[in-house]
Amino acid sequence: MSRPLGVTTVLILTALDRGVRYGLDIVNRTELLPGTVYTTLRRLERRGHVAGRWEDAEIAAAERRPRRRYYELTPAGAEALSEALERFEALGVDVTARISPAG
Repeated sequence: MSRPLGVTTVLILTALDRGVRYGLDIVNRTELLPGTVYTTLRRLERRGHVAGRWEDAEIAAAERRPRRRYYELTPAGAEALSEALERFEALGVDVTARISPAG
């Protein structure tokens, strides 16, 4: 049995589940610190809960900004998120209320 997911991880996975796709957007929507978000995303990638890919350099260059790394929830990540949300719900805690949807 794996260790239960904490609040920070649940917030990040929920943001991805709601359509947020890159790190800075996750930072903005969850109000978590950048170091926390990027460290957690790397850990989630290693665990297979999220998959990441770099956008094409030409797209970033055309928009005159750094390249973004886009993330998506994997089936394993969706399952882990569902289990964590059930656990928090049983405790009467809504850890995801403050996350706005992508848009």
